[in-house]
Amino acid sequence: MDQENQLKFNQSIFIIPALLVVIIWFIYWIEIKFGLNFNKFGVYPRTFKGLRGVFLTHFIHSNTTHLFNNSIPLFVLLSSLFYFYKDLAVKVLLFGAFFTGFLTWGIARESYHIGASGVVYLLFSFVFFSGLIRKYFRLVALSLIIIFLYGSMIWYVLPIKEGMSWEGHLSGFLVGLIFAILYRKKGMVKEAYQFSTTEFDTYFDEEGNFKPPLEESEELLVENKNEFN
Repeated sequence: MDQENQLKFNQSIFIIPALLVVIIWFIYWIEIKFGLNFNKFGVYPRTFKGLRGVFLTHFIHSNTTHLFNNSIPLFVLLSSLFYFYKDLAVKVLLFGAFFTGFLTWGIARESYHIGASGVVYLLFSFVFFSGLIRKYFRLVALSLIIIFLYGSMIWYVLPIKEGMSWEGHLSGFLVGLIFAILYRKKGMVKEAYQFSTTEFDTYFDEEGNFKPPLEESEELLVENKNEFN
């Protein structure tokens, strides 16, 4: 696929990001409206019941601050994913979200882990490292923008703040990095420059010596010289 056509802007890239943000806000509204608490549907590590959180945790949030802090980067990073990596976007989102939740289930502390932040870190990591690995200037520029906007997030893959699921952040970050490596040759990649032969190239021999073609008069002169000799 031609890269310019692949980067052609289409408003459809916002559909899934906007829909996902609306869904997580709607689920939180249901909790508030009916006095419910969905935290128990989050990831609870290393228990069979807690496995349901692998699929559900990304839609559950503890409060409006938690929800708001995830909504903006989720929308921005998802939109970037669907614009620059449209052929991979659905795979990265669905499989990445699953493996992020599953890895959290395997390594996290015994507590309920909730929130879309694992997916945010997945997208951050994938978009950033993909841009660097592919060495395509637009993707590198995107990576620099991402690190400028959300670079401070990197600290939260470490246990520096009580009550925050740094394990979920770390899981998303690692899965995003792995996906960036696995899919490095998929989608838009920098193409190697193909050199074409020109007339000027014929002026050089196989060893690189400059040997321009002789004019007709020069050829006759050389022939006469050879005959004289």
